[in-house]
Order: sequence, then structure tokens, then C-alpha cells
Amino acid sequence: MDEEGLGQRLQLARVKAGMTQQTLCQKAGLSYSTLTKIERGAIKSPSIFTIQNIATALGLSLDQLLGVAPARPRPRQRSKSGVTFVYFDINGCLVRFFHRAFTRLSQQTGASADIIETTFWHYNDRVCRGEMTMAAFNRKLASDLHTAEPIDWQAYYMDAIEPIPAMHKMVQWTAQHYRVGLLTNIMPGFVDVLIQKGLIPNVPYDAIVDSSEVGLIKPESRMYTQATLKAHSPASEILLVDDSRINLMAAEKHGWHVLWFDDYRAEESVARIKSALEFAQ
Repeated sequence: MDEEGLGQRLQLARVKAGMTQQTLCQKAGLSYSTLTKIERGAIKSPSIFTIQNIATALGLSLDQLLGVAPARPRPRQRSKSGVTFVYFDINGCLVRFFHRAFTRLSQQTGASADIIETTFWHYNDRVCRGEMTMAAFNRKLASDLHTAEPIDWQAYYMDAIEPIPAMHKMVQWTAQHYRVGLLTNIMPGFVDVLIQKGLIPNVPYDAIVDSSEVGLIKPESRMYTQATLKAHSPASEILLVDDSRINLMAAEKHGWHVLWFDDYRAEESVARIKSALEFAQ
């Protein structure tokens, strides 16, 4: 089996089991860096003993783990425009954004919300690429805001975001008829926690392209190349639903279908998605 295929199978099996990467590492006796490298296909030939330990920790046989996600997923519906696979963004599409977290952090530290937001965006891309750990980010945030109190950004984020109910129903419907995935610029470990907490839909995703695991972010061209490979679909059959026009423009350059999501008009946006996914006759 190729390393990328194994990584995708492992990631989907872990998400299906409701485990975070940290939990699986503890159960399987692996380092965090080893597991993340296996999941993104960076380790060419992990030992059979390592894979067996992972399978055991997941409560699966070795054969079951290796067969979780078939290399050639069976096709489902095809839309009138030729779409067979739909990628959903998370922030701004499945959950309303986390700006309230800046206000709450301001109340704790005494720093202005504007300064906090500026500091946050200064480091955000590095964290979302996996170049900076959450622990390092939390320390840097506290240092730059001149507070001696520890900061747990993930806790602020999870407390501040709000699910978008209409989109959760849309994702669930889409997963019944099309192959679906997540394509997100997000910090390490957040996708797992979002699924566990029910903040994003827990459906059988065919691909999860997490920026912190693949080391890329939208709108970088290689992010879409990676996502196309993980979808096992031609670019002409992929639809991206995203709230960023820059990200959508980059997807269009790769030959994808795109649809802009406006969380201020969620119901209208959902109606456009349904229209775009009308079945071919």
C-alpha cells in the first residue's frame, strides 16, 4: 500500500473511532510527530508493528484498518454540472467565526481586542501549516500580550464558535448522496475536537484535508493538488463550498466548481448549494 493511501485510511479510521491524535498516540505508544507524519504520508514505510499497534488501539484488525477507505471509492450521485465530490470549509461555513474569542481574551489579559486579533493573525498561518505547535502559539500569544496567565487558545475558540444548523443539515444530506470532505485552514487537533463536541457534522467523510497535517494552507496551489488526490476524483467533478473568495478563485484555477458561502445569509447559501447539487437525469 502506498504511504498516502495508508495515511488517509488511518485518519478516517481514527475520526470514525472518535479519537484525537493525542489519544491515539497514548493508546498506541506512538509519538505525536510519528502519527502525524504517517497520516499525511510523510513516512514512506512505517513498520508493520507500528501499524498493528495503531489498529489494536483503534479496536480494529490489521485488515480492517487497511480496508477502512477503499483506494477507489464507489461513485454516488452526479449533479447536473458533473459534481460527484463536495469539499466543505469549516470556519465561516460550518461554524460561525471565533471573533468573540478575542473579546473574551481581552477581558482576561487587559489587552485590547484589536491588538489580540493583530497578534493572532501574525502567527495564524504558521500554526495552521503545522510549523508552530499549539503550545508554542499559546506561549507566544501570552508573551506578546504581556500576561503571566497561561492562554489556551483552543478553549477560547471552542467556547466562542457557533454551529450553523442549516449547514449541518446540508452536509448530512450531501453525505447521503455524494462523496464529501473537509478542506480547512485550521490549527492542530481542532478538527477532531470539533467532531467530538458535535460542533461540525460527524458523517463518514471520504477525505479530510487539514492544513496543519498536510503542511499547506489555502489558497496555496499545492493545497488543491493534495485535495484533488485525496478526493480520488477529477478536478472537474469537485465542488468547494468556502466563505473566502480568494480560496474559491484558487480552486477555480484547478478546474474545480466553487460556491461562495455567506454565513450572514446561511439559508440563502444553503439553497444555492442544493441547487448546485441537483441530480443529473
